[in-house]
Amino acid sequence: MEYKDQNLKDSPAKLSAWRQTKENLLILAIALVLALLIRTFIAEPRFIPSDSMIPTLQLGDRLVVEKISYRFHPPETGDIVVFEPPTQLQIQGYAKDQAFIKRVIGQSGQTISVANGKVYINNKPLTEDYIAESPDYRWGPKQVPENQVFVMGDNRNNSNDSHIWGFLPRENIIGRAWFRFWPFDRVGFVTKK
Repeated sequence: MEYKDQNLKDSPAKLSAWRQTKENLLILAIALVLALLIRTFIAEPRFIPSDSMIPTLQLGDRLVVEKISYRFHPPETGDIVVFEPPTQLQIQGYAKDQAFIKRVIGQSGQTISVANGKVYINNKPLTEDYIAESPDYRWGPKQVPENQVFVMGDNRNNSNDSHIWGFLPRENIIGRAWFRFWPFDRVGFVTKK
């Protein structure tokens, strides 16, 4: 009499199911690694939690932040950047991983001032058709240090920005606001204007 142990030999169907499960797990692992790599080095989604960038960006907008271009060139005036809070803000209680979003106004070596409802770069008024209202405060003049930028929110009178806490080190910049994917009625690229 011959004895057959079912545990020693699996059926072809069980082997096929096990292979399919292993392949699915491998595909899932690869997808997770790719997602982490893309989020870390290429782009990531962000949510706008405040009204400091009105009218350009609204509370609740969702954006794709592009991270590649600043590896090849510095941020340009007018770029809308997402950044980690500088030391001054961390001292005030903001977490290092709490991202801010503002517009680059001044570059290293430029002198920035705010007076009479206008922003001046090297004593020349900046044309700003993208702001909510003219600033109702005075600031500067101050020269932007090397490897730093001066950033401001488009909602000038309701923005915690460089006129309050100082210059932003370029190394704190995560990337630039590139594409708004929510809400659907305002989907599109984020431009300098």
